[in-house]
Amino acid sequence: MTRYPLDRLYEEVAYIAYHLKWSHQEIMHMEHRDRLRWVREVARLNERLNEGAL
Repeated sequence: MTRYPLDRLYEEVAYIAYHLKWSHQEIMHMEHRDRLRWVREVARLNERLNEGAL
């Protein structure tokens, strides 16, 4: 079994916490796939905002 890179985990937590203002505890209690889903959704919203679509 391989471990998820710690640097990547910190990036995900910081990204979600910064954009959604969720606590470290809330984010760390998520399943890995759920956390990645939130990262993708926030990134998609940011892309749309940068393109002026929202």
